[in-house]
Amino acid sequence: MTSDRIPRHPRTAVCAALTAAVVAAPVAGAGPASAAATAPRPVCVSHQSGLAGKMSKDLANALRGRSGTVAISLRDHTTHTRCTLRANQRFDSASVVKVAVLGTLLWDAQRHHRGLTKREKTLTKAMITKSDNASTSKLWKQLEPSGVKAFLRTAGMDATVPGKDGYWGLTRITANDQERLLDLITHPNTVLSDGSRTYILSLMGKVIREQRWGTPAGAPGGTKIHVKNGWLERSSHGWRVHSIGAFTGGGHDYTLTVLTQDDRTMEAGVATIEAVARAVHRDLNPTARADTLYAPTDRPEEALLTVPED
Repeated sequence: MTSDRIPRHPRTAVCAALTAAVVAAPVAGAGPASAAATAPRPVCVSHQSGLAGKMSKDLANALRGRSGTVAISLRDHTTHTRCTLRANQRFDSASVVKVAVLGTLLWDAQRHHRGLTKREKTLTKAMITKSDNASTSKLWKQLEPSGVKAFLRTAGMDATVPGKDGYWGLTRITANDQERLLDLITHPNTVLSDGSRTYILSLMGKVIREQRWGTPAGAPGGTKIHVKNGWLERSSHGWRVHSIGAFTGGGHDYTLTVLTQDDRTMEAGVATIEAVARAVHRDLNPTARADTLYAPTDRPEEALLTVPED
């Protein structure tokens, strides 16, 4: 693994702070004002003086007044900064699971000492760059849930649970597990080869304009943007809207996961994610010129999934 992973002490601090937030959770019967006052807030730690406090405050401000339930996990290897919020809470994955499907396929191919077939390359390109659901279903069937589970175990994504009965969009994910996957994709490791990592990043860097919303919002010029998004509406918890992103090149080396649910509309979820993303990019790149910041489409699109009634 790479030597610039976040040291143990900041990780310990995050866990302690999150524990404190859980302990402060409202008791049964507490009123709305009390619940709002004790709701979990973003917790950040950093090796850069003053950055953790600023990011914690700015993320809280980005979330103020928003009604959805939000989970955040951020890792910046340059400043050794980590931010989390509800990072171990499970959400239905929607289309962000497609990155894990691609990881599973490449890991399985590595184990069998083979490259991807022409068919697999066609399916994976459509799955990631256009979020094609039919391609994903074909690969999911080929890999089988047992294959996906084996990859998740090897990747250390222990909280992720594959969807049942072929409903890959109902895979249960956490922000921390998604960050673990992004870390494997962006840094040398024993799970995914350098060739596999390059292939994944290449496809995530070629996502069509209509789907390059979410975590890239506000990214500084000169940054290589790698993204995968997803959304899903169900009768319980309303809209799930998610975005995972990796930002590399030009001295940048950070990943961001934002998962949301309980939104009334898809647009509300997108707005929440992009408010968080802009705060992150701004704080990690304070000298970036405003006219170079990435502006995502104002008409985001994503392929809706077919799922059973809940």
